[in-house]
Amino acid sequence: MTTIGVDVGGTFTDLVFLAEGRLWTRKVLSTPHDPAWGVLQGLSQEALGEGRWQLVHGSTVATNALLERKGAKVALITTAGFEDVLEIGRQDRAGLYDFFIDRAPVLVPRAHRIGVPERMDCRGRVLEPLDDESLDPILDRLSQEGVESIAICLLCSYANPVHEARILHRALRIGVPVSASHRILPEYREYERCMATVVNAYVSPLMERYLGRLEAELGGGRLRIMQSNGGSISAATARQEAVRTILSGPAGGVVGAASIAREAGFEKVITFDMGGTSTDVSLVDGGLRVSTEATVGDIPLRIPLLDIHTVGSGGGSLAWIDEGGALRVGPRSAGADPGPVCYGRGDQITVTDAHLALGRLEPDRFLGGKMRLDVERAEGALQAFSRQVNMDSLRLAEGIVTVATATMEKAIRVISVERGYDPREFCLVSFGGAGGLHACALARSLSIPWVLVPPHAGLLSAYGMLVADVVKEYAKTILRPTATTPFEELEAVVSLLREQGLREMKDEGIAEESVSTEASLDMRYLGQSYELRVPFGRDFVSRFHDVHRKSYGYANPARETEIVTGRLRVRGEVEGPPLPEVEAGSADPGAACLGEKQVFLEDGWVTAPVFARETLQAANRIDGPALVVEMSATTLIAPGWEGEVDERGNLLLKTRQP
Repeated sequence: MTTIGVDVGGTFTDLVFLAEGRLWTRKVLSTPHDPAWGVLQGLSQEALGEGRWQLVHGSTVATNALLERKGAKVALITTAGFEDVLEIGRQDRAGLYDFFIDRAPVLVPRAHRIGVPERMDCRGRVLEPLDDESLDPILDRLSQEGVESIAICLLCSYANPVHEARILHRALRIGVPVSASHRILPEYREYERCMATVVNAYVSPLMERYLGRLEAELGGGRLRIMQSNGGSISAATARQEAVRTILSGPAGGVVGAASIAREAGFEKVITFDMGGTSTDVSLVDGGLRVSTEATVGDIPLRIPLLDIHTVGSGGGSLAWIDEGGALRVGPRSAGADPGPVCYGRGDQITVTDAHLALGRLEPDRFLGGKMRLDVERAEGALQAFSRQVNMDSLRLAEGIVTVATATMEKAIRVISVERGYDPREFCLVSFGGAGGLHACALARSLSIPWVLVPPHAGLLSAYGMLVADVVKEYAKTILRPTATTPFEELEAVVSLLREQGLREMKDEGIAEESVSTEASLDMRYLGQSYELRVPFGRDFVSRFHDVHRKSYGYANPARETEIVTGRLRVRGEVEGPPLPEVEAGSADPGAACLGEKQVFLEDGWVTAPVFARETLQAANRIDGPALVVEMSATTLIAPGWEGEVDERGNLLLKTRQP
């Protein structure tokens, strides 16, 4: 059986294949106008073979549709009087003192936000019954107006979904996808629940067409989709719950990095994924960190997802001068089309062009020699840019790299120092096509002692798809003071969620003996607005105080607490492919040396050896400055650093001892 991991990025589409213990890779330019075409280009009948296959795919279809506002024409059915919840939101202002700020239009125009008479209270008791017959004229009008998808979000349906279920049943007859909040996000907070449901309705028709095309083109086999929470789901589930795939690509990278780091003996890692358009960072302290708060564009999404912080700083990020005359890099990117100047079509300098001009990329070995970088074109564009700012072209290129590194350093500080973690206790796992060029500089700035660069570093997100378990998240709103809530009631809530999880895992094709569960509670001090998540157990109250102290620097054990939500994470274990062991060698890496080249560093041009990653052997040691090149990425070992290859082919970097 052939298993394939696919990650569609802003610049490249990455594919990792595994069959009969053999691992091979492929990297092609993404096709933003038609993402499926890039995936199909990377695949072939030879790759899929005549036997069985399974493809695990990190999709950007839902993400791009949301960011570019190119989703379906959606109608919202809600409780009468709450039609404007999407517009009102939380009344947050992006610019508190800006009287001229323009808010982006909501996903559902006012004419298609329809209130129906019904009402539940917060305990699920019916205050006003639903008149089913009143729905038919509404649904007929929506059908006539060409609505492509319907979202249903009634007030307090998290406590009792019976009215929503009846509307859902009736709405299905008009033949368009229908999303109901009690299936998408059965939690209190009407704005966040409504937004998640509307986003699901907004992107589901596009995901339906995209997945349908892939399945039709690929023929037989099994298609799975990566979720934002670090686990995969079936294509059938992804069609219905497309909102769960919004950040699926970056999630694959975190899963892959954590898996490889664990095999290398590191439990505490900071993952650093620098791709073509952005950089994604995450902190792993023994286990993956799951959050329920994210913002995509200007849209808040309260869905379970890995705690990933993203900044617009990638290899394709554009360099520009702001109104104050300062050099800026990103967030705009050259993407796959036109791409960096050195790709042959772009005309604005990017981080990749700067590295090329500084001698840190091998122009004839990019993508394993399949794509030659145009040095002359990049240098010409850099010189033209340097004349505009009256600066030496090499110093300008170095400045572009420095600014990009500073942006990424700030992102790592957000997920570590600002949350009470000391980077000196972690290992930096560097991947993505451009990550290895910045890893040593980042680690030095943050005093991180170790850098781990896995093999196939530019394809690690696709590899993460292969090692990702099947994961489902379940929640039940409780909203009860801890003091008056018997522990047995909490156990009953968890038990019901576990039954649902086991049943749905069986539908996903996962055997019960491969399923594990992890229960948790969202808690807060009575009177607080937001919660912290703690593991479920008889000591959950003391754990909450500990987590509160770690998060905010203080705790008050004498203060009353409240249980907001019970959660269950159900995991179906998938036996992922281990990286093959590399041949053992000596400390001397001479056999892998391709020659030398001039590299511009802080003190000027220096001579640095260039090594082929695929021919390095276990125990090889490399002193910086040096370049290590492979098909998908390049790693710069900075002066004062040394690298050693382990038995899995990982390159472990650390500062050289005097």
